[in-house]
Amino acid sequence: MTTDTDLLQRFLFEGAGVRGEFVRLGSSFRALLDKHDYPPAIARQLGKALASVSLLSATIKLEGSLILQVQGDGPMHTLVAQADSQGGVRGLARWQGEVTHHNATLAELAGKGHIVMTVDAEGSERYQGIVELHEESLAETLREYFLRSEQLPTRIWLASQDDLAAGLLLQKLPEGHGPEASWEHLVTLSDTITGGELLELPFSDLLNRLYHQETVRLFDAEPVAFRCSCSREKIERVLLGLGRQEVDSILEEEGEIRADCEFCLGKYRFDRVDVAALFAAAMPPSGRQ
Repeated sequence: MTTDTDLLQRFLFEGAGVRGEFVRLGSSFRALLDKHDYPPAIARQLGKALASVSLLSATIKLEGSLILQVQGDGPMHTLVAQADSQGGVRGLARWQGEVTHHNATLAELAGKGHIVMTVDAEGSERYQGIVELHEESLAETLREYFLRSEQLPTRIWLASQDDLAAGLLLQKLPEGHGPEASWEHLVTLSDTITGGELLELPFSDLLNRLYHQETVRLFDAEPVAFRCSCSREKIERVLLGLGRQEVDSILEEEGEIRADCEFCLGKYRFDRVDVAALFAAAMPPSGRQ
């Protein structure tokens, strides 16, 4: 039986200058799959993307979110995965035509395209990095991204099958925290992991299998859950930003204002009474009748 699901576990290799993270998604991934009828190959890539953003967002010491977008000219032309600093994840994929190859790689599904990584941190400017899709897998593409962006050396191993997704991350700490040979040694050990082990082994067994000769410090595990950031209040702010004249024009044409969330399938509706109440509440007291 699979254990340690919907948890992110941080750890540190003492004296090596390397930190690690492990995540396994169960119900948090199923909650997403239950809302969309994804072909198995696309579901697998979406699971890997969710695991990767969960791992990477945990390396950022800022409040906010990390968004990974895959855009290409293949059957799966869009994939989006997002994780926030509170352990929430969400994602979606768009495709066209039939996807019958269950084991299709990211390169086969997305075709020619690129990956966009966006860090949207509260109180800071949005950071965005782009890397072309040259590699077969998401893990290899992310490895190239970190090499090109001259950030801390980072390696990720990913697996997804059915309604489970998992990932392992190693990141080298800034220079002076440990010898270069330690990083190379730990990456070599981690390269022996299999997808089945990532998805099935209890974390303690996985740690022992890979790093039984290393000194590892564990931190408290953190929960991960499917969480959508959409809300009626956010839609109301958008409507107020459009202004009463523009909103009334939409009402005249459509009869009501409709906003649907593609992530969680939430539906928001505003009729004339809703709009009148919204703008009346937003009016300064001196302007009310």
